[in-house]
Amino acid sequence: MNLLSSCTSGGCGAKIGPSELARALVDLPKSADPRLLVGFEGSDDAAVYQMDGEHSLVCTADFFPPMVEDPLTYGRIAAANALSDVYAMGGRPLLALNLLCFPQRGEWEALAQILQGGAQKAAEAGCPIAGGHSIYDHEVKYGLSVTGIVRTSKVIRNDTPRPGDRLILTKRLGTGIILSARRAGMAAEDAYQEALEVMQRLNRDAACAMDGYDVSAATDVTGFGLLGHLREMAGQSTTLAIDPDSLPLQPMALAYAQEYLTTAAGQRNRNALAEAVDVDGLARPMQEVLFDPQTSGGLLIAVANDEAEGLLALIRRTDPHAAMIGTVHKRGETPVTIGGKIG
Repeated sequence: MNLLSSCTSGGCGAKIGPSELARALVDLPKSADPRLLVGFEGSDDAAVYQMDGEHSLVCTADFFPPMVEDPLTYGRIAAANALSDVYAMGGRPLLALNLLCFPQRGEWEALAQILQGGAQKAAEAGCPIAGGHSIYDHEVKYGLSVTGIVRTSKVIRNDTPRPGDRLILTKRLGTGIILSARRAGMAAEDAYQEALEVMQRLNRDAACAMDGYDVSAATDVTGFGLLGHLREMAGQSTTLAIDPDSLPLQPMALAYAQEYLTTAAGQRNRNALAEAVDVDGLARPMQEVLFDPQTSGGLLIAVANDEAEGLLALIRRTDPHAAMIGTVHKRGETPVTIGGKIG
């Protein structure tokens, strides 16, 4: 079964754009429950609900259409992506439920492989899959609802960086562009395999590394691209300055961007961020990488300046291409700026 034959978009590139999503959420009622510590108001990675004086639950759901041909690999990537939301909040996954849409006339062996891939990645995370829900649909879609646990005092928000912090990105950028090149029959096999490895890798080890350091904010970089998630992290009071020369990039990502092998989701991200960041000083291929939707991307971490090098060295033991990519400042004219070296 060719998973891509009926899909118009795949992976985190299928997410509803940030501008459209914000309009849909604006009039939803906010919860008055004091135990709901994190809801949807701040566009955070997961909800956090306080259980007792020490611990809170971290709850998330994430699913999307295929972005790769192989059902087993697709299941692994989708599961890794869903688990990442819990890691980004500083939590540990406890339990997951499958979320599955599948064509009524689809090949059942492919369905079994998707579920097997998800189970493999959940088992690697130490997170049992205890059931789930499935429906018939014209397109395949798969993911997980995940419940995790975190010490309430250790919850990490996505929009609370401090001026003076440094920014670390744990995975290479450009997976959306590589996948676009693959669908066009132009991606080199080694570049494609590298992208698959990155998307299947859990963010568990990077999250564990954060626990021992003075981290003020974190998020995982997914469908809104690096710039979209930087915009969310900046919140209302900081500006995040990025050094483009320090960004870790997937092999061939710039070359494929030069050939216009980009995505509709990348253009949606560009449109949504027109007033948040000025990218005119960058070459067009680098612009495309910054807007490129990532599937199961890395963690973006804001950490105290004097601890940044130590945290980066620890993360690089398992994420060898992690890099220091920028700094946090008091809010200037825009939430995100491009250019300047990391001091």
